[in-house]
Amino acid sequence: MIKVLIVDDSAVVRKILANELSHYEDIEIVGTALDPYVARDKIVKLKPDVITLDLEMPRMDGLTFLSKLMRYYPMPVVVLSSLTPKNSETALTALELGAVEVICKPGSAYSTPDIARTLVNAIRAAASSKVSVHQEVDESVSPVPAVESRLSKTTNKIIAIGASTGGTRAIETVMRGLPGSTSGIVIVQHMPETFTKTFATRLDSICQMEVREARDNEYVVPGLALIAPGNHHMVLHRSGGNYLVRVKDGPPVHYQRPSVDVLFRSVGLHAGKNAVGVLLTGMGADGAKGLLEMKEKGAYTIAQDEETSVVFGMPREAIKLGAEQEITPLHSIAQSILSALHNQVSARTMQRTGT
Repeated sequence: MIKVLIVDDSAVVRKILANELSHYEDIEIVGTALDPYVARDKIVKLKPDVITLDLEMPRMDGLTFLSKLMRYYPMPVVVLSSLTPKNSETALTALELGAVEVICKPGSAYSTPDIARTLVNAIRAAASSKVSVHQEVDESVSPVPAVESRLSKTTNKIIAIGASTGGTRAIETVMRGLPGSTSGIVIVQHMPETFTKTFATRLDSICQMEVREARDNEYVVPGLALIAPGNHHMVLHRSGGNYLVRVKDGPPVHYQRPSVDVLFRSVGLHAGKNAVGVLLTGMGADGAKGLLEMKEKGAYTIAQDEETSVVFGMPREAIKLGAEQEITPLHSIAQSILSALHNQVSARTMQRTGT
């Protein structure tokens, strides 16, 4: 049983969340709190496994409370945020401070049952997460030597990355380790719409590669990373000697849109042995079968290891299928990607020269 404390200044939201979550047998609502001061006392008294946290509250805002909580009483936190650009920036800051997941609040563009289902999955992921791994990203991580940067600069190489819970920080760690000339990257991170654009903008400001939210029919070129827009699938296509992405609607896959499986399958189909697939931290199985299909098409495949995963669900499912060729700690994944690209280029050169 997962014990949950709901922290929100709205009595209506507290009631809706408590009612919806009470339908799930593995979740127990042990209490609610209208502000951080009440929450502080109830956390000590009730010892919840997970708290849900509103960011806009009286007396003390959610970010300040979260910062204090993670410093003095670290525990899994799921943040609820409305779908606005301002709130998406605040939500990303919450993830940096140690929140495990961010989801939409009731009353946004999604229905209450949709929110409840998403919240339940987030709570389950949070309950099994490793809060201790939420640390400041190591900004001293340096890209690989220039010789490998040159080897990775080729228009017919594609890197596909998928992640969910804990993925924003994991993707940031990987991207910081890649030089600006790295082959084109396509990324699916499970996130609500508006949040993905903010996430892309933030990554663009700290990475050597250009990072932006993908647009339909946009070309994937060296030095550019494209993030699937929230609430849309992204697939890779090939046009002559070039790759481009299509952004489209469609039913959720593994309850997710965008889905990692949808992206990975398209990359396997259209890029095959010219691709590298990377499956990072996250709950569930999205991406596992897609990574296997990439491997079967000749791509090099990497799964994040359990020790550095906030939630090991997605990588574990891929490993169970034998989809990975390498299990790697987070801090080594950038180097593994570039080594794989280097080996692919070297193999093609040897085939052409007959050596």
